[in-house]
Amino acid sequence: MNAFIRHHLPAIDFHYSCFDRLLLNGWIRNLYCAGSIASFLRDRRHIPFITPATFRHISAEYHGWLNQHAQDAGLEIVEPPREVRREDWVEPYYQRLGGQQGVAVVLRCREQARVAVCYPRQGNRIESAWRFIYLYYFYLQDAALGRMFIRLCPYFPFNIQVYVNGHEWLARQLIAAGISFRKDENAFLACAAPERLQALADSFQASHLVASVEPWLRRFLPYFTDAERKLGYRHQLFVSQVEYCHNVVFRQGAALDRLFNRLLDGSRGLANPHKVAIIFGRKQFYPDTRTGRLEVKISKCKTPVLRTEFQKTSAKQYVRSHTLLRTETTCYQVNDLSIRKDIKHLPTLRQVLGQSNERLLEAQQDVLASYVDRGQLERLRQPTVSAAGRRTPGLRLDDRRLLAVLRALTNLRYVIGKGCFRTVDLLEDVQRALGKADYQLSQLRYDMGKLRVKGLVTRLPGTRRYELSPEGYRLAILYQKLHHRLYGPLTAGIVEPVASDNQMLNSRKARLDRLYEAVDKALQKLSEAVGVVA
Repeated sequence: MNAFIRHHLPAIDFHYSCFDRLLLNGWIRNLYCAGSIASFLRDRRHIPFITPATFRHISAEYHGWLNQHAQDAGLEIVEPPREVRREDWVEPYYQRLGGQQGVAVVLRCREQARVAVCYPRQGNRIESAWRFIYLYYFYLQDAALGRMFIRLCPYFPFNIQVYVNGHEWLARQLIAAGISFRKDENAFLACAAPERLQALADSFQASHLVASVEPWLRRFLPYFTDAERKLGYRHQLFVSQVEYCHNVVFRQGAALDRLFNRLLDGSRGLANPHKVAIIFGRKQFYPDTRTGRLEVKISKCKTPVLRTEFQKTSAKQYVRSHTLLRTETTCYQVNDLSIRKDIKHLPTLRQVLGQSNERLLEAQQDVLASYVDRGQLERLRQPTVSAAGRRTPGLRLDDRRLLAVLRALTNLRYVIGKGCFRTVDLLEDVQRALGKADYQLSQLRYDMGKLRVKGLVTRLPGTRRYELSPEGYRLAILYQKLHHRLYGPLTAGIVEPVASDNQMLNSRKARLDRLYEAVDKALQKLSEAVGVVA
């Protein structure tokens, strides 16, 4: 149980983690290259000479077959308007099914897809190329996966794309297990057995996807015979986009609203050390233009979303259905996480993305409150002597270099994904924080060595990568809060106050400035009471 859940447990009804949206690409590996395509058409379809007309004939046959099949089965093939949200547009068709298994509707859409093409001027050379063509979206109600769609390319070699939702699969598992629940779209707001819900979510794997997708492909793609499928001419699924979420259901919506407002206000100090103000009135605002950045985005439903990203992986938090706080990591390129795209690696993907959500929640708890054990600060200030007699200086709270390194370490781009970093990754951020371009990598390694000796960062075995320890993250946030939010502003107000500030009406001052003044006056009264004022 992470610190965020543990701290707010009295206000939480239950919490769970699961895959949310999964977008999978599918292709036939035996038809992936030009040579295998030519061999298949020659040996299995007895076409010795392949021309552009060959591929046109295959696609024309499929278009004709699907139109006839739809007419016989009473299915509608329609073209949706361009600027509509398709999930909403197909909802009436799902309502007609009444919860029964089957095809809700088939959409015909002109989009870009990768197909096999033949170039007669180059000796009928075959290669894969992107073309704008008509694709078919089969919106389905599956017995196991629930609502889903399969996008099928009617041009050889018939590549596909599959969309599923983990909450839909979970709902059917709960029904089969006889567990009552309350669900709002892709979120569970109540469950009679939360532990069983989590166990079912952790059991989701590739076999559940294959068991549902293959029967639909056999029905809507009869081009390949059963014998050919047994020879390996069958689609394999690969992860194109994945969302893994941690959902925390609170008992009272008001308590969650207050909590999330604090997160929105406090998180900008965590991910943007320069404390750039976030403007809520705009659709999007990017306070940091580097690769790792934090943004508050106002959704179409006027819901604020706290989002941070790095490369092709992002993490976001938002409130839905008034009582549910969702922390969600989305990855558009799982290779960035050193995970293969094949769906058989879903368990590894679950572990990595789940840990990313846990780290973000831990970081958010540190935004709300920081903790330090008694005596630990003094021990951190003392030098450390290793068993070999090597002496490492202690850590000083007001050390500019230390604060700059901690500022770089707590950037949220090192929270998402695998949560690790190399020393060289920090150099540019530390130079920017210090305002010194001549700060060298050797100096950074020396500063990182002090943090490592104190146990605030740990080195991953067999690599040159590091990660912040839980205690290191808490202390890093504490040091920055004290310096940037307390020591610095109070010292400026006491040592060099701005005279014009005293002439400003109190009602026109910012709330934070009024609080600083209150602390200054309280310290003055305390000094007078204990007799330390000259």
